[in-house]
Amino acid sequence: MSDVRPFYLSGVPTTGTETLEVTSPWDGSVVGVVSVPTDEQVEQAVADLDSVRFEAQSLPAHARAAALDHISARLKERSEEIAALITAENGKPLVWSRGEVTRAVSTFRWAAEEARRFSGDLQRLDTDATATGRLGIVRRFPRGPVLGIAPFNFPLNLVAHKVAPAIAVGAPILVKPAPATPLTALVLGEIIAETDLPARMVSVLPVANEKMAALVADPRLPVISFTGSGPVGWAIQQQAPRKHVTLELGGNAAVVVNSDWPDLSAAAARVALFSNYQAGQSCISVQRVLVHTDIYDSFVAELVAAVDKLPTGDPTAEGVQVGPVINEGAAERIVGWVDQARAAGATVLTGGTREGRTVAPTVVADVPAGTQLAQEEVFGPVLSVARFTDLDDAFAQVNASRYGLQAGIFTTDVRVAFRAHRDLEVGGVIVGDVPSYRADQMPYGGWKDSGVGREGLHSAMNDLTEERVLVLTGLDL
Repeated sequence: MSDVRPFYLSGVPTTGTETLEVTSPWDGSVVGVVSVPTDEQVEQAVADLDSVRFEAQSLPAHARAAALDHISARLKERSEEIAALITAENGKPLVWSRGEVTRAVSTFRWAAEEARRFSGDLQRLDTDATATGRLGIVRRFPRGPVLGIAPFNFPLNLVAHKVAPAIAVGAPILVKPAPATPLTALVLGEIIAETDLPARMVSVLPVANEKMAALVADPRLPVISFTGSGPVGWAIQQQAPRKHVTLELGGNAAVVVNSDWPDLSAAAARVALFSNYQAGQSCISVQRVLVHTDIYDSFVAELVAAVDKLPTGDPTAEGVQVGPVINEGAAERIVGWVDQARAAGATVLTGGTREGRTVAPTVVADVPAGTQLAQEEVFGPVLSVARFTDLDDAFAQVNASRYGLQAGIFTTDVRVAFRAHRDLEVGGVIVGDVPSYRADQMPYGGWKDSGVGREGLHSAMNDLTEERVLVLTGLDL
């Protein structure tokens, strides 16, 4: 059993009685075997989280920050090893796996910085005569242990966005990685176990999806942070209505290319790359591009040419930009949606085919409104293009989606940028670039069916905590 990777139960490498094979999306080969915890071991982890909650929240800021700094440094030291592991289990090309590790290094570093300055506020209460001599101190304390449920598409950095803010505020956390990609999360568990944090504070357990209902319902886990599909996320919220639940549920991100943008070739290259990076398996990959009618023909020609130039194939090969999607079922669904749109009257300008799990980068024009490609998150390397006549038209098309995670707009007019910020029903508006841009310290989350709550270190730390007021009386203010 020496080749079976243990999970981390309360900071200790542990094995159960069953195992899970992890296979490569590229060629189906086994890239690792993971031990799966028993029901009794899961119960032990939850009991330990509950028992350590007051010790964890009492940790001084320097101790929490030091642990986060250590994790950041160790990820950087092991970056090439971890990037290769992400590519092996997830299928994203090495260039994007390396970028993910770099982002995770920053995520933990920013968490350390936030842990050092997470101090609270002072409020003078003597604004009324009856409160003379009173001062309020408002601090935030963890709501309790966290159940962090992570997706397959960023097996390191989206786990980091669960773990790092939890450690920063002193909240114990049980991390449940995606069944398809648990290996990277277990390496992170190994690194966390090197710190001086209380051992019971963090568990990384590859629990089977079908056994999650009990954890979702467990009152000892009052906070749930979930990233994944909408139906699962909303079901979690319904199953745990009294818990504090944050949901990041994806979208079908749009970018507007306004007629004032001076460099159509550069914009087309950005849209082409970020509609296909990581095979489109990103919640903010470009799914829709809306182009002003005056520049539509020129832009689309540039776009199709840029898409056709993207290196596609073996994700372990240097220079490859587009690899396979996560499994055969996903590839079938993606091409099926393209075929449905084509049958309904859309025009496939390039792509629309697959070889096994590798879907060719695809551009589709004039997608009818009622099709799945128009309404849902494709989560694949497929981009739809459409015209708009004026900004009212463009913004209406962006907002017609039931999702609202991020949007992009290529414009040089600051008035248009501010109008987009006001009128677009999304969690973030990226000006001069695609909606796929994300800085890990900024607030990140969606409107409408894209979820509730915000990631980004400071925002997530607020989400994991609740205000508690201390009133001092009889002071000479």
